[in-house]
Amino acid sequence: MNSTTSHVENYYHVIIPLSLTFILIAIIIALIILGLVIFIKRLHTVTHLLVCNGAIASIFYCIIQSINYIYLAFIPWETSNSSCRWRGYFGYMGVVAVVYSYLAQAISRFFISILSIKYRWANSFTSHRILIFIQWILVIFLPLPALLTEDINHRPLSLCWVPKDYTLHLTYIIMAYYLIPALFIFAIYIYIYLRVKRSKTRARVYRSNRDLELLCNIMILFAIYIFGALPSIIHIILRIDVFYAIGLITVSLVVAIEKLLTLIIDRDFRNLIKYYFRRSMSQIRPTS
Repeated sequence: MNSTTSHVENYYHVIIPLSLTFILIAIIIALIILGLVIFIKRLHTVTHLLVCNGAIASIFYCIIQSINYIYLAFIPWETSNSSCRWRGYFGYMGVVAVVYSYLAQAISRFFISILSIKYRWANSFTSHRILIFIQWILVIFLPLPALLTEDINHRPLSLCWVPKDYTLHLTYIIMAYYLIPALFIFAIYIYIYLRVKRSKTRARVYRSNRDLELLCNIMILFAIYIFGALPSIIHIILRIDVFYAIGLITVSLVVAIEKLLTLIIDRDFRNLIKYYFRRSMSQIRPTS
């Protein structure tokens, strides 16, 4: 049993219930987002199509992570290395799904705010469905090293992740799952921002500012995910065991926070919530 496991196992009775609670909250809020977009016609836009894609990615991550916690806490007799690799593969798929859903949203803003000026296809549902399809292809293929190598093996009282001794594989995880998409998102953000500054006409300025507002929202939500992954990255780089335990909780926590903030900072969601809240308050207000 490695040192990380020996230090963390005593806290699993706290870590697992907390993480599962945050996961449940995130799933509920993600389902609310999906319900709003599906049943309210004014939300049938390409922007909210990408928001729904992000909600589905979050639900996928939460379900996979819940299964991993169930195996860890309630099925300790399952010691198959092959089964552990599959759980690790799906676990990394969940991470890639969430992170790359934000890259897809950033690319969508690039399509709408920049390319749609000259190309009508850039603003179409078809192009965005293709974008989502490509994202999920990456979700399937990028984590394949977890399945095809023997770096993941069953370790008692440990989640099925790549151990910190496999430096090459961990470098790949940090680069492919976090750093590369983050750099692309920031590059798209800077490019659109510079284009907004160069806008001349009032109509174009208004539209560009709207695009920039949406992109800022994407950046805020993505930064929250990076913050949640930071303890795990610190553990990988510095080998400080306490960050392993912190990372198990913060990732689930920020998923719940991010889904809640999606409802708050998205203008359309926010206006809908205000409208239904005011209507419900007027209905329960006592008459004189």
